[in-house]
Amino acid sequence: MVAFGIFEVLYAPSKALKEVIKNPRYIGPILVMVLFVIANLGFCYALLSKTYLDQTMPDASADLDKWTENASYWNSNALKANNTQQYISQQYIISKIYYGNKSIEFSLNHTSHVWMELNLTESLNCSGPEGYKNMTFRVKILKPQSLPSNISLYLFSLTKQDYFYKNITDKINNADTRNKVTFSLGQMQGWTPSTDKADWGNITGLRLEFRWSSEVNTTLLIDGLFFHGIYKSRMEIEGSSLALYSINAFMSFTIYWVLLGGMLYLVPKMFGVKTVWKPLLVAAGFILMAYFIRMIIFTFTFMASPEVYYPLSYLGGVSGECQEAYVQIYQSISLYYEMLWYFDKVFWVWIIALGAITIRLISEMPWVKSFIASTTSYLLYVILVPFLAPSAFPPPILL
Repeated sequence: MVAFGIFEVLYAPSKALKEVIKNPRYIGPILVMVLFVIANLGFCYALLSKTYLDQTMPDASADLDKWTENASYWNSNALKANNTQQYISQQYIISKIYYGNKSIEFSLNHTSHVWMELNLTESLNCSGPEGYKNMTFRVKILKPQSLPSNISLYLFSLTKQDYFYKNITDKINNADTRNKVTFSLGQMQGWTPSTDKADWGNITGLRLEFRWSSEVNTTLLIDGLFFHGIYKSRMEIEGSSLALYSINAFMSFTIYWVLLGGMLYLVPKMFGVKTVWKPLLVAAGFILMAYFIRMIIFTFTFMASPEVYYPLSYLGGVSGECQEAYVQIYQSISLYYEMLWYFDKVFWVWIIALGAITIRLISEMPWVKSFIASTTSYLLYVILVPFLAPSAFPPPILL
């Protein structure tokens, strides 16, 4: 009978809430809580299954951009050092910190040719569906002010005689500016192999060469070097944390319940009417059945939405490129977000209406005053929830 009562509030709210106020029992809100936790888990599953994160090497979650944090990884004909003054600044922490607080500086005077090599501790697969698809790094030329006449990139495969070559001169367009260089990996992406033995499935190092048309004094900075382009779903990465989401849902519902009940109890007192705590608290638990329906609708909406891929340009949180990537991501899911925005407003009206019915039943206030008191109660509730339960909902589809 109680189970029937919690669903009855959806289609016969006056009758259900009248019975609740007459005979308040906590078993009803507890059942609503169980349904909310189950719906929340379904929402989390749909959400995490639909979103994919760009994986990097080195793994930013463990090592940041370690290859450009420590000069000892590099060999060069120039003087190499860690530069702790100029490095990539991550203005937006989207999901984790990607960049450290150093870049690698290479300095050599009276030369027309500077080279630097990075030997990888383990080979990388840059071939096929499971291989890295892209490579990204940043170059800043402090000296000279003139751009190099030629910039070459070599990716070694097994030995330094077996490599892939690419001319990247056109990728560096400005001196004394951090130039972001990103390109695709693979045989069909404009690379020239040195021998038939060069294998994209076994990349063991890289070499950069900068050439000027005459001798100059040079200072170069290399930073933010990542291989990336392998996408994994958040379910694969974070699936083990579903249990934490259920605990979070339980705690969130408890806060919702007590806070909404508290507002429904306190606000009518401002209108000079008598209120009773237990019936209002139990009624608030029944009203939150609307949140169960909300979670169900959100779950099916995300299940119908397209998959969302977060590239390194977004996750890295660098000002400018992060916002640009955000716009592209949002455009692919804007229709679904707009739908959910309108759904949310419908739920606001629904909860306010249920609150007004409850206040009128327990205080016999006129309908107009009951709606005003309910609206005030819910708006105060909405304002306070983020402070009391900042992680109330699962992570949004846009990180």
